[in-house]
Amino acid sequence: MRFMTFTIVRPDRGLAAALQQRIDTKTKPLGALGRLEGLARQIGLIQQSLAPVLRRPHMLVFAGDHGAARAGVSAYPQEVTWQMVENFLAGGAAINVFARQTGMALSVVDAGVARDFGKRPGLIDAKVAPGTANYLEMPAMDAAGRDTAMARGRELARELAGQGCNLVGFGEMGIGNTASASLLTHCLTCAELDIVIGRGTGLDDAGLTRKRQLLARAVARGGRPADPLEALAQYGGFEIAMMAGAMLGAAESGMVLIIDGFIVTSALLVAHALCPAIIDYCVFAHRSQEPGHAVQLAHLNTEPLVQLDLRLGEGTGAALVYPLVQAAVNFLNEMASFESAGVSDQESAQ
Repeated sequence: MRFMTFTIVRPDRGLAAALQQRIDTKTKPLGALGRLEGLARQIGLIQQSLAPVLRRPHMLVFAGDHGAARAGVSAYPQEVTWQMVENFLAGGAAINVFARQTGMALSVVDAGVARDFGKRPGLIDAKVAPGTANYLEMPAMDAAGRDTAMARGRELARELAGQGCNLVGFGEMGIGNTASASLLTHCLTCAELDIVIGRGTGLDDAGLTRKRQLLARAVARGGRPADPLEALAQYGGFEIAMMAGAMLGAAESGMVLIIDGFIVTSALLVAHALCPAIIDYCVFAHRSQEPGHAVQLAHLNTEPLVQLDLRLGEGTGAALVYPLVQAAVNFLNEMASFESAGVSDQESAQ
């Protein structure tokens, strides 16, 4: 029996024509603002408003350790997870810089780091356990741990919504989590395993070969479950499970979700398999250099806003595109129409 159910309602498209009319009558040629026009329409539909507003935008960075990391699936030792959490809390990571620059609040969520941080400003202690089990030997987590992580993520999203936030960006940190994302992508799309395995934090050729061998061993043990909850239990991380729950909770609350790169999108694959309607609430930030990300985006039949050859994670791509989301909302609300500006439109010239 599943621990919980999520209810996501697709935005009512009754406003679509009026939103398109509002976009088309701005002082510009039809379609001249390109992808920003579709983004403005999407946010208007999410908020069911011809004049949408972005309130208290928040970046959530979920952190967790992976039992398989010590087997060599990453170029970095497992200790880097907690060290980077400390860097986040000190304000020194890339996501800190970009969140400050774009005016997004930032919280770090300890979903399952093998370290006790105590109470710290900017840190949300939602730890399920100090890291997952080694999926080369057994499932990464049991059903209870998975469901606890998802429930805590959902509650975090609801708390943000209760505080007036209506846009949330998703980021992550966890040594070895690109390997988990590869396994989840293999399970939840039609892609073969080798196609979705990349260099992660910078593996050399020998390291990449070893990673492929290790993940093939994992699949030989755990199989290729198509059920998203079973795949998550076999190969996921607590940060991925908690992100999936937070995404579902955010969409239930009618929030805009900015989706970062490969690992964040692996959490979305789980969420989407459970509730396909979540896709209407998602803005896809960028296309990662990880080869599996293109597979994920194709599976979801979507295109990201930018391609900057990023492969850092942390939510950096999501923070970087937030100004584009702002621009879409601002042109819809602030740009003059042909009528209000006294400018002749195409029809009046005929």
